[in-house]
Amino acid sequence: MRFLYTVLLWLLLPFIFVRLALRARRQPEYWQHLGERFGLYSGNLDNLVSRHSGVSRNPVIWLHAVSVGETRATVSLVAKLRAAYPEHQILLTHTTPTGRATSEQLYGNGVLRVYLPYDYPFAVRRFIRHFRPEIGILMETEIWFNLIHGGHAAGVPMLLLNARLSEKSGRGYARFASLTRSALQSLTFIAAQTRDDAARLILLGAQSEKISVTGNLKFDIEPPHAMLELGNALRRQFGATRNVLLAASTREGEEALLLDAFQTQGGGTLLVIVPRHPQRFDEIAELLAKRGLRYQRRSGNSEVEADIQVVLGDSMGEMFAYYAAADIAYVGGSLLPFGGQNLIEACSVGTPVLIGPHTYNFADATRLAVAAGAAVRVKDADELFQLANALLADATALAEMGQCGTQFVAAHRGATDKAMGVIRAVLGKR
Repeated sequence: MRFLYTVLLWLLLPFIFVRLALRARRQPEYWQHLGERFGLYSGNLDNLVSRHSGVSRNPVIWLHAVSVGETRATVSLVAKLRAAYPEHQILLTHTTPTGRATSEQLYGNGVLRVYLPYDYPFAVRRFIRHFRPEIGILMETEIWFNLIHGGHAAGVPMLLLNARLSEKSGRGYARFASLTRSALQSLTFIAAQTRDDAARLILLGAQSEKISVTGNLKFDIEPPHAMLELGNALRRQFGATRNVLLAASTREGEEALLLDAFQTQGGGTLLVIVPRHPQRFDEIAELLAKRGLRYQRRSGNSEVEADIQVVLGDSMGEMFAYYAAADIAYVGGSLLPFGGQNLIEACSVGTPVLIGPHTYNFADATRLAVAAGAAVRVKDADELFQLANALLADATALAEMGQCGTQFVAAHRGATDKAMGVIRAVLGKR
């Protein structure tokens, strides 16, 4: 089955380049470092020497974080890895340019970073031979059949950490039952976020004795002090006495729904829209202009005039600051069936959260947040603005909801220490 899977990948190769070209039209960074996507790495290893030189080098701990959310989830883990293994070099791999850019913002030159190669056997072999990692840590839902097989065959312990698997993703992997089972059984260990995630992985073939529930690393993220300070500055720009509703990490089609409701129910509230993908910033600016809404871009870094209705959050790496500057936040990807985005960051700074009906990507965290009183689910954009207006008119209820958010996050910390226990156990056997 893995042979047939690889043949299919080769047949799809021309379409991969077409897809890259289409994405590069909106985000030119997709054409950068193209060789890395096929296992070609050169000129980016400042403190690693050629494997043929005979000179010793720092051992490598490799973490794969697909995009922005997974990369941000590595913060507490990377800090503890650096403290526990100071002689090791941390290598971060990514799939998207935004994930790579987030890594640069978070870690600068303190880690190595490259794109993970596509799942071709030759590219996987090149990657492993070049970096020779002591351990490979795949974050969340990264089950790549040739990658896991290649690591296993090369004697690299492979972990699936902070693992989550929605019912939808589970059904998708079940279509390739034998491939998925083989990959899961080739993993050294799986640390799942929840019991439901663990159960779905076991149903797909993971061995129960090689899986445990360790919680969600995203609860361990501490709001950076610099971001909180920036949040205070943004709040002054927005207007200290003005109600601010943040629409965070919005996805395609959601902005139109939100603006429909805002234009009938917004009143004097300032709506701050931060699209999930930076390549959509100009698209949303055009949408605002077509609707005749008065707006400013965050990148202008200027005071928001009293007649401005919308601020377009066209900046990267400032989500904590946006949350800290808002009175209430809608966490995007949930009004339409995108599966939702991470609401933990908003709760961690005490910002009340509204979410839509589609949250299957963060089902457990959302359920717990709603139960804790930190978030409220709405059925559509109209109900979202009705509830937002009611909360903004009730300072006591708004403050209580924010306090519930910080308490909710504090109650679920500890996943990083559990994950470190798994890593130590694996590395200790080498």
